[in-house]
Amino acid sequence: MRNFSPSSFNNHHEDMVARARAAVAGDPQALFTDFQWFLFTGRDTIFFTAFSAHRFDKAQLKGFVAQMVELAPQLTLGFAGARPGEALTDAQIEAVTSAEDVDSLEGYPERWLSESADIFAHPDLPLFRVMVANRSAGPDAGGRASVVQVRAAHALLEGSDSALMMRSQLAAHGIMSDKSRKVALGKRARGAWGGLLIAIPHLLFAHLLSPPARQTHFRTLALPRARLRRLATKFGVGQRAMYFALVTFALFREAGRRRNKDAVAVYYTVLDTERHAADDDFFRVRTLNARFPVHDDFAAYVRGVDEAMREVEKRDTHRVQMAVNAMFSTHRALHRLFPWLYGPRFWRFQGRSDIVLTMVPPHYAMGPLTEWTMEPVYVGAFHPSSNICTFCPGREFMTISFALGKAGTDKIDEIVQLIADAEATDVAPLPAGMAAAGEE
Repeated sequence: MRNFSPSSFNNHHEDMVARARAAVAGDPQALFTDFQWFLFTGRDTIFFTAFSAHRFDKAQLKGFVAQMVELAPQLTLGFAGARPGEALTDAQIEAVTSAEDVDSLEGYPERWLSESADIFAHPDLPLFRVMVANRSAGPDAGGRASVVQVRAAHALLEGSDSALMMRSQLAAHGIMSDKSRKVALGKRARGAWGGLLIAIPHLLFAHLLSPPARQTHFRTLALPRARLRRLATKFGVGQRAMYFALVTFALFREAGRRRNKDAVAVYYTVLDTERHAADDDFFRVRTLNARFPVHDDFAAYVRGVDEAMREVEKRDTHRVQMAVNAMFSTHRALHRLFPWLYGPRFWRFQGRSDIVLTMVPPHYAMGPLTEWTMEPVYVGAFHPSSNICTFCPGREFMTISFALGKAGTDKIDEIVQLIADAEATDVAPLPAGMAAAGEE
């Protein structure tokens, strides 16, 4: 798991706040980067869910929200009437929070998980919601008295923000690109041209080949992290490779369930502290694409996944993200001219990819914001018609949150059996000259 820094690069705070307030007066999304614009316009959302041994009343919940916004001031952006950098009003916090009493906490967090379309239904409200369900009879046999969920537009938060706030640390985004590390003009020009060459076919194929609208189904798993760590060591692979292999083998080993005959095609994300002037000014994450060769034998498959990831990450991860950022910029420009091209068909198109795999940084509860949380902690994401799997490591549990079409949900329970089968399997040693991947 790559490390990252919560810090941004030097900027003049007071001047930025003044310019920010002027900019959003006419366009609430004026300050969004191209990456943020793409996620906002596509109505991408994220969620965080945790149980607690304590009951939350509405006043406590509103206090939690005020602390959260102080640590992540970007939550004051993106809606009509926003005042960037200022605390939300009591009326605004009231509008985005809810508390209810329930008879049982069984079935959570799935009972709450959704596309979170309501976040975008009220243009004059902040782009997040916080909700709590309190168990009427007090703590259950597991000590759980309540469950809290935070939902937000993905344009405002990423997995590293959630991890920082879990530690009660500042998750503000300043300027996330390093302007001192200039990208050569020729390289930037090639990136822009490459973005155009990606965006135009993307737009064309989206209108020709976009799948029908589908209902997204949400599921979660909570697995002992130590158990998965031992399994990775046994097979001689990195932990990320083991996590990704367990999910993709269970979901896509049958040929009719994947888009490609000989491989599972994935996008996956990494965090990287190697920043350049052409990086997005908000997001820390980088997106990579890989193909995991298909094998009937799980040992061969997981080792193939490990090798595929290592090969991808040997290359310049910045090059891929620069092309993606250039594509976002092109789409934003085209959207200004031809907004009618960017309807539901465009946002549903995912090319030949089978799934997006995201592993967020470890979520360890520390400090006043999250001292109430109990493991396991769940984090997930939604994009229209996309298969998404989000891995969230805690101290004891690795949680996996799925957003899938109905055809994928029937295979999720097989992951648990796959782990048991792998534990019982006698594994041949790695081939000579093939070093085991290090721990992430």
